[in-house]
Amino acid sequence: MAVTKQTLGREPSRAAPVIKAFEGIALAGRLPLPVWLYLLAVIIPIGVNLGPVYMTTLRLILVGLIVPLMIQLLSGRFGKVSIVDVLFILHIVWATISMTVVNPDRVIENTGAAGIEFLGGYVMGRAYIRTPEAFGALCRALGLIVLCSLPFALVETVTGRPLLIEAIRKLPSVSTVGVNVQDGRMGLERVQFGFAHPIHYGLFCSVAFSMAWVGLKDWSSNLNRLLTSAAIAACGFLALSSGALLAIFLQIGLIFWAMLFAAIKGRWWWLVALFALAYVVIDLLSNRTPIMVFLHYATFSAHTAYWRTIIFEWGVANIIGSAEKGIIGSPWFGIGLNDWVRPWFMYSGSMDNFWLVMAVRYGIPGFLTLALGYFIGLRRIIRRDFNGDRILSQFRLAWVFTFMGLTFTLCTVHIWTSIYSFAFFFFGAGMWLITAQPQTPVTAVSEESPSQRDRRVSFPYTRFARQVSTDNSDQIRIKPDRGSLPNKTYRE
Repeated sequence: MAVTKQTLGREPSRAAPVIKAFEGIALAGRLPLPVWLYLLAVIIPIGVNLGPVYMTTLRLILVGLIVPLMIQLLSGRFGKVSIVDVLFILHIVWATISMTVVNPDRVIENTGAAGIEFLGGYVMGRAYIRTPEAFGALCRALGLIVLCSLPFALVETVTGRPLLIEAIRKLPSVSTVGVNVQDGRMGLERVQFGFAHPIHYGLFCSVAFSMAWVGLKDWSSNLNRLLTSAAIAACGFLALSSGALLAIFLQIGLIFWAMLFAAIKGRWWWLVALFALAYVVIDLLSNRTPIMVFLHYATFSAHTAYWRTIIFEWGVANIIGSAEKGIIGSPWFGIGLNDWVRPWFMYSGSMDNFWLVMAVRYGIPGFLTLALGYFIGLRRIIRRDFNGDRILSQFRLAWVFTFMGLTFTLCTVHIWTSIYSFAFFFFGAGMWLITAQPQTPVTAVSEESPSQRDRRVSFPYTRFARQVSTDNSDQIRIKPDRGSLPNKTYRE
């Protein structure tokens, strides 16, 4: 490690070069091996038949880890059990009860798969991403994965051939997701890469966007972050999904808002007020509800917007019932995996709204346990104050921006299988921010003892204690404590 030679002025400035030199120390950690295996299983969809049971590599990893990780979670090994943990566990419990009532013949298959993917992904994030080092490594890993997918995406958007899926299909004794044939848009083919649907690939890219631009600030150069973020946005665009683009555009808007009004302390309350004002104005001036207007402009075509409007209207009717439409509601247990009642001309039973699907499938209790856990966790992290700790502040902003975009996008798309698990893995990966304690990067050198030769400096985000040796010269030497690191020379 090299530390640039600095000219020291007055004594209080001696700590400044140290702060600059070690701004990125929190990001020097390595991503745990189970997380790497998990991420690779998310993007490389390999499936095998184990007797009558179909298992993906993602499910195999989670099956092996979910029980010991859940035991450690409930025993407080990963910090105090939170209301978010409890609500998410209750969501799966209620989903099991609901399926037992509505589809008893499919309860083990569906609830087992959903429970493993949902709770397994969440607890993986809770267990392995608990420090700034691990979170910084996750930011880098997501950016790297999306960048590696770029060549595949460029080929697929031109030829329509998902090279990764085709390669897996050539392997013996394994299977993979089907090729999702979609109509092209703007003269390009929609990219699914290794996911079940192009929307899922776009959402994966949208999660990496703020991680690269906001999360890695002060660690990577502005040019590097700009190029990486632009490449990630391009990959998300090639999915040609309005939902993925909405997530990225919302994040870009939040980033610009944070930059333009950085000096205004209540800038986020002003933004909330502007959204509330816009809602009221749209409600007064439009003959449609603001939600319908939002759905209209959040899609590529008026036809898609109209389709989603009908889905929302009839989906709600399936939950609470509608005498006008002749629908008996199922507010408590939902309709399970049964077909939902919809207009005769709707040939497809797909429902492009994740939150609505949860309510229709598992009833209002199933929806509330999930939605409350989600929004309580999001709210608690939003309200954290990390002033004075630049690293935690940037991580918090990156995570919040990501989920602000994802929250709105889930109103226009549905997620399942690997991306469903990944979304809640990343949610769990941010829960450590609720209890993280802000710390100053270093302890400043005191003016009262300028002649002291060795002063200890605290680096809270690294497992190595370091000493800063100063003398009357114009140099600073960073040395590890004996026993912390191998005996090496650190030059200026």
